[in-house]
Amino acid sequence: MEALLCRKLGDPTVSLEDNDSPIVLSKNHPIPQLDSPTAVRVRIKATSLNFANYLQILGKYQEKPSLPFIPGSDFSGYVDAVGPKVSNFRVGDPVCSFAGLGTFAQFIVVDESQLFGVPQGVDLVAAGALAVAFGTSHVALVHRAQLTSGQVLLVLGAAGGVGLAAVQIGKACGAIVIAVARGAEKVQLLKSLGVDHVVDLGNENVTESVKKFLQTRRLKGVDVLYDPVGGKLTKESLRLLKWGANILIIGFASGEIPVIPVNIALVKNWTVHGLYWGSYKIHRPGVLEDSVKELLSWLARGLISIHISHSYPPSEANFAFSAIKDRKVIGKVMIVFDEKHTRSKL
Repeated sequence: MEALLCRKLGDPTVSLEDNDSPIVLSKNHPIPQLDSPTAVRVRIKATSLNFANYLQILGKYQEKPSLPFIPGSDFSGYVDAVGPKVSNFRVGDPVCSFAGLGTFAQFIVVDESQLFGVPQGVDLVAAGALAVAFGTSHVALVHRAQLTSGQVLLVLGAAGGVGLAAVQIGKACGAIVIAVARGAEKVQLLKSLGVDHVVDLGNENVTESVKKFLQTRRLKGVDVLYDPVGGKLTKESLRLLKWGANILIIGFASGEIPVIPVNIALVKNWTVHGLYWGSYKIHRPGVLEDSVKELLSWLARGLISIHISHSYPPSEANFAFSAIKDRKVIGKVMIVFDEKHTRSKL
C-alpha cells in the first residue's frame, strides 16, 4: 500500500523528492492485518491535515512518536475487512474516525468501537475532516464552556479548521458569534456562515471593532473566548471579556504562548480551560464518542458544513503542508487517496 512515512524530523513542506524531506512516499508498505476478533480494516478515502500534524513532523508537538512513523489523525473510508466478532460494520460500509497515528496511508486497522458510521448523504471526504477540528471545538464549547443561547462567543483564528468549526458550533448553540480573521476572502466566508460580526485583522483593530459591535447590540462583553492563536491577540482579547467569562486555550498558531494575568482572572472570576482534545481518548473516551456522534448528526441535518480549502494526492503532501504553513487554508486541507483530481491552487 501507499503510505507517507516520517523518517526524520524536519520541514514537511520540502518536496518529497528532495533528500532533505522528512517524509517519503512508500509504495510498498505492508498492509496492516486484523489484530483482534473485533478489529476492522478501513481502506482510507481521505485524511485531514491538522496543524498538530505539521508540528509533530517538525518535532514541536507535545507527543513525539518514535521514528519512523506514519502521521495522521482523522480519516474516512470504506470497511475493507472485519474480524469474526465484529457486529456493527460490514465490508463496504462508509466510516470515519480518528487515530493517534497512521492515517496517511491507504489502510488502517482499528477496533470497531473506535469507528463511526457515516450517515447517508454525507460526503465521505468531508467526513474525514470532521473528528479533530469539529471535535475539538465541540468538546471545548459544549462540554467545557457549556455555551448557551444568547451568550457572546469570540473566536480567534476563525477561518482555520478549528476556527470555522467553532463558529458553526457557536451558531448551532444559538450564541452571538464574533469572528476574527484576516483577508477579504475569509471575511466573506465567515459572513456567509451567519457570523454576527467579523473583524478583519488586515484593516481593523480587534478591541475597537468588537467594543463598537457590543455597544451597538447593548451587550456587556464576551462570555466565551475561543483561542487557537495565542500571542498578542490573546492579550488584546482579554480586555473584551465580561465578569465570569470562560477562556478556552486551544493552541498557539501564532507561535507565541501568551501569559494570562491570574490577578485579573481572580477579580473577574474568569475560568481558564486548557483543551488538549486528544487526551480525552485516554481519560474521557465517552465524551469524544458522544461528541462525534452528535457532530455527524448535525452534519447530516445541515446544521454544520465542512469547508475543504485544498486537497492533494499523497505524492503532493508537501503542498498540503505548505498551505498550512503559509496560512492559505480556509477551513480544511485534505490528502485524498485513489482519486484523480486537479491540484488545488495555493
